[in-house]
Amino acid sequence: MSIWNNLPSDLLAKIFSLLSPDSLAIARSVCKTWHTCSKAYPISPTTSTTTTTSSWFLALPIRNHRACCYAHNPTIDKWHQLSLPLPSIRPIASIGSLLLLRVTNSTTLQLGLSNPFTGEFKHLPRLHAARTNPAVGVTVSESSSSTLFPSFRVYVAGGMSEAAEGGAKYETKVEMYDSRIETWRIVGSTPVEFAVRLTVWTPNENVCIGETLYWVTSARAYSVVGYDVGRNGWRELGVPMAEKLEFASLVKRNGALGLVGGTCGGSGCIWGLSEGDKWCLIDEVPFQLGLRLLGGKRVWESVKCVGNDDCICLYRDLGSGMVACRRVGWEWGWVWIYGCDYIKGKPLHNSPIRGALLHPTLASSLIC
Repeated sequence: MSIWNNLPSDLLAKIFSLLSPDSLAIARSVCKTWHTCSKAYPISPTTSTTTTTSSWFLALPIRNHRACCYAHNPTIDKWHQLSLPLPSIRPIASIGSLLLLRVTNSTTLQLGLSNPFTGEFKHLPRLHAARTNPAVGVTVSESSSSTLFPSFRVYVAGGMSEAAEGGAKYETKVEMYDSRIETWRIVGSTPVEFAVRLTVWTPNENVCIGETLYWVTSARAYSVVGYDVGRNGWRELGVPMAEKLEFASLVKRNGALGLVGGTCGGSGCIWGLSEGDKWCLIDEVPFQLGLRLLGGKRVWESVKCVGNDDCICLYRDLGSGMVACRRVGWEWGWVWIYGCDYIKGKPLHNSPIRGALLHPTLASSLIC
């Protein structure tokens, strides 16, 4: 330890910045000097290299009486427990190393940003028009100087709001939050038929390709709704095997729009959207992994999915395990991930979850 003790604090902090979050947490517990150094010279988004690490899967219990979630580290195949700022939250989207969250104990939409690895959290401002159950989408600036905490915009469309004459109405205004100026403004409109669909049949999760936000409807037959944020234009896309799918979820795969779904008695499939708005089958869940995920029943209706540029995870609940398709270069491979049954030797009760994929970092985001 004598060599390490003689290192200047700023050089030691630079070494800490090269560690993954779990390794840094271990380093901080070595001695008081290291812990003090890591706090005195906090990791900055410009020096941290954690964006090179694989995405971690975050499992947020749906009925969460404790303010915590569970994170899977794919490098060492281990689950960790993380604290959350609030017990009643639902993941909407990953933005670099931050999670956009919805506060679920609020009747009207209330959003927040969090880094679950550092405990940072802040509420976003209230919308101009308070609304219930709208669709939410996110675009990330490609010109941001930080990949950990990039500039972003949040779009909210549809939902129910209070009518001037009393009662409720479907909200047709599109509102946008810009992280650079931290305010909401009205940027467009939604045709009533799309506002209804976004309110009643659309979950909050979305995928952004270029300047277009996509949501999949949750009603059979499934369909996809797209919103071009630059042109304020709406359109609807068909879905392959729309009337037979038991679940459907949108993902981003190789920079293009993908759709994951499964049929009763059939396999789980991934389709990609090609030119001319045509869907092409590009991958299938291996039979044995799919059967293991489904508990041998071959029924997909309880399956949920989350994906990003380097991973797609299919899951059911906290303890049953997951099937993941990870990218290495331009090749994708399927693996099994065991569920979270124990944390530090203590058994956990199985529970339904919402999943998210996040690049972990202990760098300060300055969102507080």
